[in-house]
Amino acid sequence: MVKKLLCATRFGIGAKIIQVESSFSKGLPSFVITGLAGNSIQEAKQRISGALANNNFQSLNFKITINLSPSDLSKNGSHFDLPIALLIALQKQELDLTNWFVFGELGLDGYIKDTNSIYPLLLEISKTHKKSNVLLPKEGEKLYSNIPNLQIYYASNLLEAIEILKNPTNMAKCYDFSFKSIEINSKKYYYEENFLFDFYDIKGQSFAKRAALIAVAGMHNIVFEGSPGCGKSMIAKRMRYIMPPISFEEMCECASINALNNNDGEYCALRPFRNPHQSSSKSAILGSVFQSDAKPGEISLSHNGILFFDELLNFHKSILESLREPLENNELSISRVNIKVTYPTCILFVGAMNPCPCGNLYSSSKECRCNEIEIRKYRNKLSEPLRDRIDIFIKMEENRSEERISSIELFKQVLDAFSMQKSRNQGKLNGKLNDSEIEKFCALNEENLNLLELAVQRYGLSFRGRQKILKVARSIADLNKSENIKKEHLLESLSYRII
Repeated sequence: MVKKLLCATRFGIGAKIIQVESSFSKGLPSFVITGLAGNSIQEAKQRISGALANNNFQSLNFKITINLSPSDLSKNGSHFDLPIALLIALQKQELDLTNWFVFGELGLDGYIKDTNSIYPLLLEISKTHKKSNVLLPKEGEKLYSNIPNLQIYYASNLLEAIEILKNPTNMAKCYDFSFKSIEINSKKYYYEENFLFDFYDIKGQSFAKRAALIAVAGMHNIVFEGSPGCGKSMIAKRMRYIMPPISFEEMCECASINALNNNDGEYCALRPFRNPHQSSSKSAILGSVFQSDAKPGEISLSHNGILFFDELLNFHKSILESLREPLENNELSISRVNIKVTYPTCILFVGAMNPCPCGNLYSSSKECRCNEIEIRKYRNKLSEPLRDRIDIFIKMEENRSEERISSIELFKQVLDAFSMQKSRNQGKLNGKLNDSEIEKFCALNEENLNLLELAVQRYGLSFRGRQKILKVARSIADLNKSENIKKEHLLESLSYRII
């Protein structure tokens, strides 16, 4: 008699459903796993044998064949331990397990352990196999308790898992998050008022702070340019704490990508912030693919948050140029012989750069040691196509002011602007609108349209640059609680583009 259970394996950053089949026949005792099972699954034979023996199961006195279907797909992961062990333990039971998903790694004593690969697989299953029965390690209950659309059961050990399959009661509840939230159009968005780094620490630089506020409110890419010590990095590192609230779907995406990176896939209402070093390799920034296994890079790990390149022009030119696709399309595709993986990259890109190799070009107290050729060569590292994908450019002077503003004040302004964007039934933040959405949400009256076209002609701006001016103007209007883009909003937006 053939018994079947369902499981899943990673395929890129997604999942493929795997049917686990068992067959028992007479003959010399053996235990074979077929279906392109990787090393971690082949090693499961020893773990499963030990767990069954230590729980008084004498089921290995048969010729046991386990097949993982489809057989032409490479599979890996210790989470296959539990489904295989259950099929062996329940071989004589008249149970229909065909529609059960089972995940978990087994200890030799039968204890069920959680693994990092389970969470991203569950998210995919919750989209494609709604209302399915799922048996999971009790160890991961905190993480899995917020996943909707699934009927989840938890077990701590092999014997508990068997009892649940025999008598599926005590289905786990799906809980809401304990984070602070706001509700717009019947949808919740979560946030934390956690200001580990506060804008109040920064004196002056009101123009740069204003630009940072606009960038955060609409998810606009921004580059700060100024002498060393003028506050570029300080502002960038504080932007994370005034980011807009995050939706449940976005939070799940972030947790899933973190789990793929072998980190704990914990939920966090604080958006991601990644700050890779300038010596990072291209694969560390972009991500990599090996067989069917995907490892996200810094760009994907900052999805729905901030990617900060300090000393921007010290990064290798090939890395800078590779930013063009993810900044434009909000996704990054990596192709190999047998697989193509597309990583989500909806990010707010923040760059900080010196104006010249020595850094003193804008300094009033230090003399610049660079000649014109060196300065031109240095600045040309930021190519025109990449520059075109930046929404806001800020030239920062040395600080001479004592003016301060706190992060909580800025965050309240971001919340108001965020509410305006979502109240328009706008699926994205302003910085991520496409051309048709720009036409709908960023309309100008005739006078302002003529002003924009005049600026485009006079300064030789590209069509992409024109669209970015409109998106930034829309965010400025939202911060000013204005339904329409006014002349002053458009002029301020132009000032961030024309440098």
